[in-house]
Amino acid sequence: MTPPDDTVAFFDRAFADAPLMAILRGMGRDRSLELATTAWDLGIRSVEVPLQTPADEDALRAVASAATERGLSVCAGTIVDPAQVPVAVAAGARYLVSPGLDPAVVMAAREHGIPILPGVATPSEVQRATALGLRWLKAFPATWLTPAWFRVIRGPFPDVRFVATGGLDADNAAVFLDAGVRVAAVGSALEDAAQLPRLAHLLSRPRPVSA
Repeated sequence: MTPPDDTVAFFDRAFADAPLMAILRGMGRDRSLELATTAWDLGIRSVEVPLQTPADEDALRAVASAATERGLSVCAGTIVDPAQVPVAVAAGARYLVSPGLDPAVVMAAREHGIPILPGVATPSEVQRATALGLRWLKAFPATWLTPAWFRVIRGPFPDVRFVATGGLDADNAAVFLDAGVRVAAVGSALEDAAQLPRLAHLLSRPRPVSA
């Protein structure tokens, strides 16, 4: 079982080098590998493969293997059922991401010794997550929450670190990072050649002191 303190340290290390994360949803094995490589070459170290179908499991296994060759780790996303946890672990995921906060899923992850980043969208959910010993959380959907949400939520929860997910790209990610988000997750932006230089620029920006 992974102790909560070890999970915090894991995410501190995993997200220390780059403020962007890539999400490769439903792209199949070959396209997922292609875009994961694009992300890694760009400087994005964190890649998520949502796990919803058998084809996603195949893609996760392939991307995880390629990541290992680079000394990187890949996560399995859209974990909504405890039964998905061992499947993700067997496919090579090093951590998990969930769209919501389900204590049963959190406990399953801990029982399998794998860190998890559950999703939140309200102060009550953040409070429940911190009561479970979690300090890294996914805020979803980010564009619906708006950057202002992150500025306000830091008041009562100054020690919580957020990964913002949902509707982010090269045009709006900087606004969320400036609002105190630690990591902005992008998806379709990686398929847009015009956005790649702007994503690279975001990766090269100095991190705000508040981050």
